[in-house]
Amino acid sequence: MSTKEDYVAKRTEVVEKHAEIIGDPKLGGILIEHKTSPWSRGAIHLYTVCLLIYLCSTMNGYDGSLMGSINALPSYTAYYGLPAEGSSGTGLVFGIFQIGQMIGALFTWAADWQGRRWPIFIGCFGTCVGAVVTATAPTLTTFIGGRFLLSFFSTLAATAAPLYLIEIAPPQYRGTVAGMYNTLYYLGSIIATCVVYGSVQQLSDKGTLQWRLSLWLQMLCPGLVCLGIWFCAESPRWLIGTDQQDRARKVIAELHANGDETHPLVELQMSEMSEALRAEGIMTWRTYFDLRVLFKTAARRYRILLNIAFGWFGQFSGNNVASYYLPYLVANVGVTDTNTQLLLNIIYAIAGWIPAIIGARLHDVVGRRKLLLSTTAGMAVCLAVAAGTAAGYVKTESKATSVASIAFIYLFGSVFALGFTSMQPIYPGEVLSNDMRAKGMGVFQLTAGTAGFVNTYAAPVALRNIGFWFYVFFVLWDVFEFIFIYFFFVETKGRTLEELDYIFDAPNPRKASTKRQEVLVTE
Repeated sequence: MSTKEDYVAKRTEVVEKHAEIIGDPKLGGILIEHKTSPWSRGAIHLYTVCLLIYLCSTMNGYDGSLMGSINALPSYTAYYGLPAEGSSGTGLVFGIFQIGQMIGALFTWAADWQGRRWPIFIGCFGTCVGAVVTATAPTLTTFIGGRFLLSFFSTLAATAAPLYLIEIAPPQYRGTVAGMYNTLYYLGSIIATCVVYGSVQQLSDKGTLQWRLSLWLQMLCPGLVCLGIWFCAESPRWLIGTDQQDRARKVIAELHANGDETHPLVELQMSEMSEALRAEGIMTWRTYFDLRVLFKTAARRYRILLNIAFGWFGQFSGNNVASYYLPYLVANVGVTDTNTQLLLNIIYAIAGWIPAIIGARLHDVVGRRKLLLSTTAGMAVCLAVAAGTAAGYVKTESKATSVASIAFIYLFGSVFALGFTSMQPIYPGEVLSNDMRAKGMGVFQLTAGTAGFVNTYAAPVALRNIGFWFYVFFVLWDVFEFIFIYFFFVETKGRTLEELDYIFDAPNPRKASTKRQEVLVTE
C-alpha cells in the first residue's frame, strides 16, 4: 500500500464517531486522549526559548518607529539636510532598509547549511554593528550605509527566527506560540518612540544626542539574543533533515511532551518527519542552492504562490504608510506639534500591540482564513473612512473631521494587527514543506522587501502630492486582497506541518483544507 493510500486508510479507520474537526484527525485524536499541560516544565522551557527568539522581532519594529519619530525632529532633519515635509531623499533613508532586506533574503539558505541558530546569531551580531555605524554617522551617506547593514543582518535573523519557531512549536498551539513572535514588533516600536520622546523632553540642549541615543539603543534586543541563543536547542526538523533523529526526538519530547519520548504526540511527529525525510532526502551542500525545489510540482508552485502573496499583502495593505509616516499623516489633518506627533506614535504602537497579541491566539481558535478575511474587509472600511474624513478636513478645516481621520488611521492599525501581524512571518512558513522552508522564507523576505520599498519610497511624494487619495488606492487594493484570500488561501489550523503535504496534493487545496473530518474518540 502506498504512503498516501495508507494515510487515507488510517483516516477512514477513525471515521467512526461524531466528533468533527477541521484539521488532522490523527492529531485531534491524540490531543483528546493524551492531553498535555500547557504549564508543564517542558512547556515553560519552550516559552523561555520563544521569549528570547521573540526579541528578534523587535528589530524591525524599533527601526520603523525610530525613523518615523526622529524624522519629526528638526535637529535630525537639519543635521543631515533633509526637508521636514519629506522627499525622495527621506524615502531613501527609509527605503534603504527594504533594499538591505532584499539582498539579505538571498542568504537565507544559510539556515539549511548550519542550522537555524547560526543565522540568528550572525544576524543579531551584525545588527549591533550596524547600530554603531548609524549612531556615529557624521554624514548622510554613512548613515544610509549603516542602515543598510542593519537591514541586511536583521533580515538574516528575522528570517531564521520565525522559521525556527514554526519548527519547534507544538502543532496545537503553533499559531499562538509562533504567532506571538511578530507581535513584539510593537514592543520595539514602543521602546523606540518612548526613547525619542524622552530624549526630546530631557536632552533638548544636548545637540545630536537628542536623537543619537535612540540609535545606540538599537543594539539592546539583538545583543540579548546573541548572549542567549546558544542555550536553545536546534530545530528538530533541521536535525531530521541532517539525519540526527535521536537528537530530534529528544528536543520534541522535551518541548512538547515534558520529556516523554514515547508520548503519542512525539511518535506522530517523528513518524511524519521521518516520512518527509524519506521523500525529500537528506540535506547536502548540493541542495542548499537548488531552487527547483520551490517550483518542480504544481503543489509546490501553489505553496510558493501563497508565500509570495502573503509577503506582498503584509507590506502593501496601507500599513506602512500609517506607521512609517504617521507624523506626516497627522500633520495632514492639522496636528503639527512635534511632541504631540511623538505621543501619537506611542499610542499607535500600543493600539497595535494589544490586538496583535489577541490575534495570535485567535488564529488557533477561529482559524487563519476567517480572521484574515474579516480583518482585510475591516481594513478597507477604515481606510475608506479615513480618506473621506481627510478629504472633508482639506475642504472645511473642521476639527471634527481631523479627529475622525486620525481615529480611523489608528483603528486601521489595530485591525491590521489583529489579523496580519502575528501571521506575517508564520503563515508563509507554514505553507511550505520542510525542504522548501528556508529558501521559501528567503522568497518571502525578498517579496516583502520589494513591496515595502515601493510603498515606502513612493509614500512621501504621494502624500505630499495627492494626500487622501493615497488612502483610496489602498482601499481598492485591500478589496483585491480579500478576493484572493477567499479563493486561494488554505487553512493551516489544527495540522502538523507534514500533514499539510496531503492538503496541497489535493485537486483544490483551499477546499481540502476547510473540509470537516471526523475523529474517533475512545474512552
